[in-house]
Amino acid sequence: MNESNSHLLINALRGETVTRPPVWMMRQAGRYLPDYLKLKAKYDFFTRVQTPELACEITLQPIDQIGVDAAIIFSDILVIPQALGVEVQMIESKGPVLPQVIKTEKDIDALTVDGAADRLQYVCDAISLTKKELNGRVPLIGFAGAPWTILCYMVEGKGSKTFDVAKQFCFTQPELAHKLLQKITDATIAYLKAQITAGADVVQVFDSWSGLLSPADFKIFAQPYLEQIVQGIDKEVPVILFPKGSWYALPALADSGADGIGIDWCIEPKKARQMTNYKVTLQGNFDPAKLL
Repeated sequence: MNESNSHLLINALRGETVTRPPVWMMRQAGRYLPDYLKLKAKYDFFTRVQTPELACEITLQPIDQIGVDAAIIFSDILVIPQALGVEVQMIESKGPVLPQVIKTEKDIDALTVDGAADRLQYVCDAISLTKKELNGRVPLIGFAGAPWTILCYMVEGKGSKTFDVAKQFCFTQPELAHKLLQKITDATIAYLKAQITAGADVVQVFDSWSGLLSPADFKIFAQPYLEQIVQGIDKEVPVILFPKGSWYALPALADSGADGIGIDWCIEPKKARQMTNYKVTLQGNFDPAKLL
């Protein structure tokens, strides 16, 4: 039994009554903290991600300085494409760039799922180091990107507000899309299980771009793979799904076996509670702009 089981977040995800809502922020490590900005000036982004000591230090900063109720490991969802053999660059003021986009079946066949989690050992090392430094103060959250969201970047090659190229790929070549989604899913399950073995008390799956899909397309290209991930983890630790913008998916995801679902600020909590039939813990519903 993990040492953090008595903490607010764990209890809330179990559906237990807690003294107050646990508070943590999805990007709490970085940006607004002066100590983080010093490290940013000295090391490039992926050096910070891939160096366990730096990732640990950054993860701990908000715990030490603002007293949130959980730590989330400093990393990035795009380490999965890297582990599959796809180059990812993080360009200042521009964001992620993937020079070699996925276009063909040959491109998908070249992705190496076997050993992908092993190639992300630096994340697990950062988790183990952070867990030791936390010494049970708060639980540690591990995470990964959802398959649909990862596909968006791998096919589009960069960030986008609409990901039209990725959507067109799925609509015109659905068999290839599902082949790619399955590879991402298999690698993600192995990666999250490795994070749990390393000490993560909770894992969250970020589907940042699921809101770009219609309800019908979500059922085809997103939901089955989220369900696979939850089932693949098999209750080892609590699992949170965050399908941003996909309020219509709440009833289905409440039946996925996930312990928690993140909701954005565009749905009333009472409505979300009704849609999930009181089966899961709800998280979020706070507009980040209110923190500015």
